Amino acid sequence: MGFGSIWHWLLVILVLVLLFGAGKVSGLMGDLAKGIKSFKKEMAEGDGEPAPEPEPAPKVIEHKARPAAKAKTAPRAKTPRTPKAG
Repeated sequence: MGFGSIWHWLLVILVLVLLFGAGKVSGLMGDLAKGIKSFKKEMAEGDGEPAPEPEPAPKVIEHKARPAAKAKTAPRAKTPRTPKAG
């Protein structure tokens, strides 16, 4: 049973029909044919000069303002408290 044997291909086709059913196999072949036709159509239409690509919009980088860091100040000198009269 070689690769090109008729029995080999009949067995492969029989297994495919049993796995997928006759309706699915014919549907897949129809979809494949539609894909090939549309590919050929696009290749025939694509022979013209390609349309120029529009320039991309410039990227805008927004900077969010960070709160200002608190400046370190020298510690205040402690003043003596005076007792309240009363």
